[in-house]
Amino acid sequence: MEVNKDFLGKLFEQAVENPRLRQSFDLRTSSADTSQRMLIALLPGTVVPIHRHEDPTESVICLCGKLDVVIYEEVAAYENAASEAMPMGMDAQDVTRKVEYREVQRIHLCPAEAKYGCQIPKGAWHTVEVIEPSVMLSVEC
Repeated sequence: MEVNKDFLGKLFEQAVENPRLRQSFDLRTSSADTSQRMLIALLPGTVVPIHRHEDPTESVICLCGKLDVVIYEEVAAYENAASEAMPMGMDAQDVTRKVEYREVQRIHLCPAEAKYGCQIPKGAWHTVEVIEPSVMLSVEC
């Protein structure tokens, strides 16, 4: 297999047809391989939910295009849903955990600007924001 302009062009064509506006190509060569190695074509407008990987670090290399990798910290707050008519304190059922994410780092990737990649620490909440059609190599191990 060769990763060249034609290969990336076909991956972009599949991304255009995909309602999620992205298309992955799995680079693993056997089902015994438990790592993740994927080429991902991403188009502007795709939504990559904020997520994290508990164990592996993730390396991201941008082969073409322009995108931002955004790192977040989780901010949790606890709210008491009990009414004031219950002065004895809170019951666990009355507590709601509210989670928000605060941006702590934005890493701009664009090979044309000599900004090629980054490493996302294990457990870090993150997403990708696509500025122009891009292909990235994502490796988790």
